[in-house]
Amino acid sequence: MPAASTPHAVSRLRSARLARSSKPFLARGGPRGERCAGCRLLPNHCLCALRPLLTVRAGVCLLMADIEPLKPSNTGWLVADVVADTFAFGWARTEVDPELIALLADPQWQPYLVFPGEFVDSARVVTEVEPVAAAADVATRRPLFVLLDATWPEARMMFRKSPYLDPLPVLSLQSEQLSQYKLRRSQRDEHFCTSEVAALCLALVGEAHAAEVLEAYLDVFTDHYLKAKQQQPVDMDDAAHQRLRALGTG
Repeated sequence: MPAASTPHAVSRLRSARLARSSKPFLARGGPRGERCAGCRLLPNHCLCALRPLLTVRAGVCLLMADIEPLKPSNTGWLVADVVADTFAFGWARTEVDPELIALLADPQWQPYLVFPGEFVDSARVVTEVEPVAAAADVATRRPLFVLLDATWPEARMMFRKSPYLDPLPVLSLQSEQLSQYKLRRSQRDEHFCTSEVAALCLALVGEAHAAEVLEAYLDVFTDHYLKAKQQQPVDMDDAAHQRLRALGTG
């Protein structure tokens, strides 16, 4: 990512969360204070130059648990790197950001709360979404995928205690693939990380290229992150990097 780029929504939320902290957040791995501001990795494992540049018509709204924006392993950051219309809000049980309420009511968007259908009244559940229209079709509402960016126990609590989300249709993803996320694994294989969920949503609405790029970007990020923890150099010509370069931009 070029140094002059405007910080995206997750970066801004991270900065706001850090400003409220009474003590510094110390991420595990690596010396203190040596993480790149653009990708949160150690400088010699920086990912910024590999950030994809895409045109994506769908949008993503990340509702993030308290310390998620601070975690270097958080993959909502990757979604914001790839999907320009990514919005990020911190979640609190007792209050809600007015800008979030305004976004959900914005007539240009059709919001879908992404959550497993087994935990939801079946009347709210949808499993398919109309493909995104051509950019010139301004009369069509664009899909906005609302993702609860949190651990699974946190996400269930957020779902139960966010009444402003109750009017939204719930998109229940039906993918058969298992998560390949290697940084923070759920106890249940069918639970995806945030960027995987976003990629599935993009594919569902016909944004196949963006979905592939996000998947490839996650693989490269995971490689850089783990190599930094292991104090090993990154192979910029391995299969993951070649795949990301081959997908290019669009």
